[in-house]
Amino acid sequence: MSTLKVSRPSLPGQQFYEGSVFPLVITCDSPDATLEDVKAWIQENRDTLTEEASVNGTILFRDFPVPSVEAFDEFIQAFGYRNFKYEDSLSNAVRVVKTERVFTANEAPPNVTIFFHHEMAQTPVYPGKLMFYCEVAPESGGATPLCRSDVLYERMQRELPEFCRACEEKGLKYTNVMPAANDPTSGMGRSWQSTLATETKEGAETRLAKLGYSWEWLDDGCLKATTPVLPAVRELPDGRKVFFNQLIAAYKGWKDTRNDPSKAITHGDGTILDRDAVLRAADIAEELAFDVPWQVGDVALVDNYVAMHGRRTFTGTRRVLASLVAADEFAE
Repeated sequence: MSTLKVSRPSLPGQQFYEGSVFPLVITCDSPDATLEDVKAWIQENRDTLTEEASVNGTILFRDFPVPSVEAFDEFIQAFGYRNFKYEDSLSNAVRVVKTERVFTANEAPPNVTIFFHHEMAQTPVYPGKLMFYCEVAPESGGATPLCRSDVLYERMQRELPEFCRACEEKGLKYTNVMPAANDPTSGMGRSWQSTLATETKEGAETRLAKLGYSWEWLDDGCLKATTPVLPAVRELPDGRKVFFNQLIAAYKGWKDTRNDPSKAITHGDGTILDRDAVLRAADIAEELAFDVPWQVGDVALVDNYVAMHGRRTFTGTRRVLASLVAADEFAE
């Protein structure tokens, strides 16, 4: 039996929704606790913590003894979740792998805003949960904004019923131009070789075909790929509907030398999105945002089906690391 003492304090700006708190904050109140103590506590409370993350959207663990990347890896392992390697993902972002489970959250420059999204919801394969770890806090800015996607969609249904209906009925398709080499100056600069885990065009086409994509090779060696129709809204087991997609990020943030946000996303039938409705949805998400005020050693467990996330601009050095949990998190 773990003797670790924890508490659940309030944090300025926390939000409360029908008995849930966003984010839920858990602090370690045992000053002499070791990482082994923490791992034992997680193992004993894993099911409860997993359920609380699903209900509340995010758990922020603060003041736990997690002093390094390696300790973060052990913290993750204590949950017993199935790992979802960055190398196996179709993420657009350039990231640096640190351990079997841990990689940098995004290598985009400090002045680049990463807008709200559900992780990898612009692909047919996405994680069920993700974890963030603050290794180095920035001088200023650099918060990870979070938004409860179920609360967002409730607001949207009241304010934008026609747009919500179109999203539910038609779904979404995303188009992304992947460079021929990693471009760390872009928030979506991962090369097609890295994204598709192949060095040949033939291998890329085989992978894309299996996933239901259409594609076009460009003269400069870049690969323009369009997804099959993907859902814009997801219904959770408890009946909540969530705005599960990358619509805001694609519409507002998929801009670099290769990509034009106005061409990055359409409804599943190819019709153009209602611009005013998209921008209003983005505004509502900002109204509902909670910015995680990172402190060194913080760990956040985010349920990818419930909470969107992003990244604010920052000054100084910021190192927030990430880890993904497979959708079938406890499967053998």
